[in-house]
Amino acid sequence: MLSIGLLRSDTAVVFAAAGALALVHFFAGRLGVGGRIPRSRWLSIAGGVSVAYVFVHLLPDVGDAASTLAAYGEPTAFAEHHGYLIALLGFVTFYGLEQLVGQSNQDPDRPGSAGTGVFWIHVSSFAAYNAIVGYLLWDRELGSLLLFSVAMALHFVVIDDGLREHHGRTYHRRGRWVLAAAVIAGAGAGYTLENVELLVAVFVPFLSGGIILNVIKEELPPERESRFWAFAAGAAGYAALLLFV
Repeated sequence: MLSIGLLRSDTAVVFAAAGALALVHFFAGRLGVGGRIPRSRWLSIAGGVSVAYVFVHLLPDVGDAASTLAAYGEPTAFAEHHGYLIALLGFVTFYGLEQLVGQSNQDPDRPGSAGTGVFWIHVSSFAAYNAIVGYLLWDRELGSLLLFSVAMALHFVVIDDGLREHHGRTYHRRGRWVLAAAVIAGAGAGYTLENVELLVAVFVPFLSGGIILNVIKEELPPERESRFWAFAAGAAGYAALLLFV
């Protein structure tokens, strides 16, 4: 059963983790791992780590999410699929956002050419995404807080790189502040709210679908010239760590 499993005595630890995740958006652009052509092997490693965490820790909880969701509603023939449908929704939502941003770029060779409205839609969506991550810092059904935080920090590096490519200086001036604040806000919501089992049951599969899409869209396009062996090493190494630690 999905639940928020940390004691309030661990509050400082959770907020420290949220603060560290927020800082990723301030320093990711200075780490020298940006999406150059050919793509930085560090970004591919980070993508592999993110996907490994989804398949080892998040997706196994999607079945539990379906049971939780079914308990809050009328039993139906599709109840056992509810968690997977939410994961699909997360995947499709971020695919739609990527299409929206891609079509709005008047000049694909000039970062930041997307319109203001599209910029805020894009950033607001990732702010909600980050808030979910912050919220789930309280859920110990997902395993070690440290391992979850490391996986999400590396995933944020991938996200940050993509947003900088799409929106350029506009993201640097405004967007990164919104995303950083969203992580803290999500952690605050997790601390404040009670009876959150239903929210966790929705957030875990939605985040799973979103992570898979956001990693795939950065790794698969041929123009990225991504590093397969770096991606595979990141995925295999972190999967082994998750299974044996």
